[in-house]
Amino acid sequence: MATASVAFKSREDHRKQLELEEARKAGLAPAEVDEDGKEINPHIPQYMSSAPWYLNAERPSLKHQRKWKSDPNYTKSWYDRGAKIFQADKYRKGACENCGAMTHDSKACMERPRKKGAKWTSMHIAPDEKIETFELDYDGKRDRWNGYDASTYARVIERYEARDEARRKYLKEQQLKKLEEKNSKNNGEEEVSDEDDDDDALKVDEAKVDESKQMDFAKVEKRVRTTGGGSTGTVRNLRIREDTAKYLLNLDVNSAYYDPKTRSMREDPLPDADPNEKFYGGDNQYRMSGQALEFKQLNIHAWEAFDKGQDIHMQAAPSQAELLFRNYKVIKEKLKSKTKDTIMEKYGNAATEEEIPMELLLGQSERQVEYDRAGRVIKGMETLLPKSKYEEDVFINNHTSVWGSWWKDHQWGYKCCKQTIRNSYCTGAAGIEAAEAATDLMKANIARKAASEDAPAPAEEKKLATWGTDVPDDLVLDEKLLTEALKKEDERRREEKDERKRKYNVRWNDEVTAEDMEAYRMKKIHHDDPMKDFLN
Repeated sequence: MATASVAFKSREDHRKQLELEEARKAGLAPAEVDEDGKEINPHIPQYMSSAPWYLNAERPSLKHQRKWKSDPNYTKSWYDRGAKIFQADKYRKGACENCGAMTHDSKACMERPRKKGAKWTSMHIAPDEKIETFELDYDGKRDRWNGYDASTYARVIERYEARDEARRKYLKEQQLKKLEEKNSKNNGEEEVSDEDDDDDALKVDEAKVDESKQMDFAKVEKRVRTTGGGSTGTVRNLRIREDTAKYLLNLDVNSAYYDPKTRSMREDPLPDADPNEKFYGGDNQYRMSGQALEFKQLNIHAWEAFDKGQDIHMQAAPSQAELLFRNYKVIKEKLKSKTKDTIMEKYGNAATEEEIPMELLLGQSERQVEYDRAGRVIKGMETLLPKSKYEEDVFINNHTSVWGSWWKDHQWGYKCCKQTIRNSYCTGAAGIEAAEAATDLMKANIARKAASEDAPAPAEEKKLATWGTDVPDDLVLDEKLLTEALKKEDERRREEKDERKRKYNVRWNDEVTAEDMEAYRMKKIHHDDPMKDFLN
């Protein structure tokens, strides 16, 4: 017979367990007992639901199916909500920059963000919260009422009791008021009987029937189909029993058809009756109104969208289909309004425009206008020039004409004073004469200066020899400087052949003299010269 397997933390624990079992078999160690102090039979496995008849066991053991040893590390306590542990006087390093508490940072701070945090002001430091960690067992983690204070339910009871007390007080005041009116009037038995009826109406509120008892007449015990099999349940029938059944509204055989299986009557059983007096107009009335019509439109939209290639299915993803249908309706309304606005902007809206005065419609006025044979106005009304949205005929700085009324030498100006400066002040005819006199004087001075000056003789420019140019014939070289330039050129060529002779610090001189150029030409190798190998 198999025995239950036990998991050990280490080999040492396994060895000790084996020694203990051997000692118990030999009778040297006490037998293992259960929770009730009874000896456990080692021959009965602990996972068996019922012991065999030949084993003298008093009751079955199912300890392996439940955690029968409680772990001392688990706790049933809960968080102390809102508890504070320490109140600091100044800001501490590492605390929240906003409130100054050490138990959280500024991102997790639940206080209102201050204009200047506690880190900079060191004032109004918030106390540290009490942080607790619990190790809950299996049931504690899944207990939805863990940490609930049952004493808080007393508030709910007090609120309902206060409401009932206020109701009874109000009813008592109303009864006393009615009694006072009855004693003061005392005008006959009829009035007394009426007041008694009112008192009975006031007492109805206290004698209300329970809603569950009141609706018991509508209970129907029937078989309800479920996934796990049929079960008898209570189904409320919302139809009042006194109402006439819809298949009895019209007993004519040729009237609306009633399907007893589905209990449906789609057509109107009384089509000729007054619609204000009918309470039932057929099932099609509900199918073509309310949310049923919206659901029908939603299905049609899903089918059409699927036919056009969109991945939409009403039964597989109803939320997605409804969201797309809503977006479709919004876009359709926007497009419709945009089209309407475009048409109204182009052609106008005659329904909303103001009515045209009768004078304009009839075209009659008391003004007399004379025309010539060509249709031009001779007398009575001046021709109006079309105006633009810009300002016209605005004269500034004493000008009598607008800017741009005069043009000369590719410049705009004022016609009244012929000035080309826009912000200038108008000088009138005097300014025009002065400008013309100044122009004539300037022209005369230019002509006199051109006549007095003679053309200067062209100066001979002495060209220096440059890179790539021919040497002038009158170039005079210094023999001493030329010898030094030849030595420098030889050193430069030796350095190019052997870079090991180049010094670490190189001084570069950009100034090139005529002797340096002559030395470079003398040492230059012409590759097309057949005697180039005999130069050195």
